[in-house]
Amino acid sequence: MAVKAKSGVTRPRHVPQRTCIVCRQSDAKRALIRLVRDATGRVAIDPTGKRPGRGAYLCHNPECWTLALRRHAIERALKIVALHPDDRAAIEQRGRQLLQETMPTASS
Repeated sequence: MAVKAKSGVTRPRHVPQRTCIVCRQSDAKRALIRLVRDATGRVAIDPTGKRPGRGAYLCHNPECWTLALRRHAIERALKIVALHPDDRAAIEQRGRQLLQETMPTASS
């Protein structure tokens, strides 16, 4: 959607950019998946991108999800000491889902 400026010329709408905490690729905010740390220190996947709390973004590449957990990039980005085991399990599960979505289907 374009925005009309005072001069009558339409200009493209601003699209917020975010960066994956692992591969450092920049993309539109809506194209990345947001992880959010709430006030209690728990981490959750934020599908709406609007939950309150400190956020970090990961792309849809399953390898980035694996590396983020292995390198403790999520903890560093969200400024926490360690992920709660339940939170880690949920993030690992989402990484597995992404891997299944990107694998070619065997149709024979």
